[in-house]
Amino acid sequence: MTDANTALRSSSSSPWLRFWNRGGWWKALLVAAVYIGLYLGASQLIGILFAGQFDLTDQFGSASTLSITLLLPVVVGSLILLAFAASVNWLPELFGRQPGRGRGWMWIAPVIVVLAAVLRAAGTDWSAYSIGVVLVTFAAGLFIGLSEELLTRGLAVNLLRKGGYSERWVMVLSSLIFALLHSTNLISGQALMTVLLTMAFTFFFGVAMYLTLRVTGSLIWPILLHAITDPTTFLATGGIDTAAGAPNPLLSIAGISVYLYAILTIAALFLVRGHLDRRADDSALLR
Repeated sequence: MTDANTALRSSSSSPWLRFWNRGGWWKALLVAAVYIGLYLGASQLIGILFAGQFDLTDQFGSASTLSITLLLPVVVGSLILLAFAASVNWLPELFGRQPGRGRGWMWIAPVIVVLAAVLRAAGTDWSAYSIGVVLVTFAAGLFIGLSEELLTRGLAVNLLRKGGYSERWVMVLSSLIFALLHSTNLISGQALMTVLLTMAFTFFFGVAMYLTLRVTGSLIWPILLHAITDPTTFLATGGIDTAAGAPNPLLSIAGISVYLYAILTIAALFLVRGHLDRRADDSALLR
């Protein structure tokens, strides 16, 4: 234990670690802003390196196009976030057992996510895609889940808790950061209304992922549920942040999940309370 305490005090003396271990909302926003800048830069670089080898007019038409334009950027983004988490010695905190216990009503969130994904999968025209496209889409979904959940339900939540915020504010601010990440869709030329609707949905979905984090006590579950949400949405609608062409009753039922997330968010604003302290003192870090 003496060696552990010595190592902990030594690591805590690092200005880099002290800075991040104090937490705060603006540091969570800073991490998100730097990450999205690096992610967009990496995406542009990938586009230059693989110029002429992909077709954005038919992104889901081939596995190679999808690998270059969707999978590779999120793999790079995931590595960036994992490297940052390792640099501040937070990997055990982030992927270990989360503090506190969730409430029974919070199980509603993961149940909605799973049911919506199952309905989308059942309503998808799988014959429209090659096996390669399907596999790459789900691989990309895994890294999307890893990167976006590690950033928002991992790093952002940790920074907000270390900053002493109540869990209600942790939920709201981390979900808001998650929504703001998707404002960058404007850069790709998406219509403003589409982006605003996407941001509203991602805020509600972010709350559902926070509740999943709380009730399961592990970041792994938000990652996995996110990892099945995006691919089933992409394949059901035929693209990213698009609506399905021909009406499908199963997809229509799955679409109700948006309203359920919104209702759940309103309820959570009243029901989520208390503090889960993750501030960096020796005793807290040794628990």
